[in-house]
Amino acid sequence: MRLMIMFDLPVDTASERREYRQFRKRLINEGFLMIQYSIYERVCVSRKTATFLENRIKSFLPTSGVVQSLMVTEKQYNDMHFLVGNPVDDVRNSSDRTVILCFYLIYLIKRWL
Repeated sequence: MRLMIMFDLPVDTASERREYRQFRKRLINEGFLMIQYSIYERVCVSRKTATFLENRIKSFLPTSGVVQSLMVTEKQYNDMHFLVGNPVDDVRNSSDRTVILCFYLIYLIKRWL
């Protein structure tokens, strides 16, 4: 499951630019990666996790502009076509990373016990 956040925020005044920077920084701190300007995504384990993240994002929305979210399955995401340009193979942007982190966490727990 992927959660995509798309936004178009005004940057005319200093306060609007500050809100834009803060919103973008919070998305990055929540684990989102930029796939295009103003389009960020994050791999989620389940729809429940994606809904939880969506609710967290609602808590720090900017006061103006447009912010949209979209939940897509891995199959839907992998059916995306690149009309111009090439996909970037980034391990941070794959569901394989989630599995590796789970195995590493299990390893650490067993080692600690």
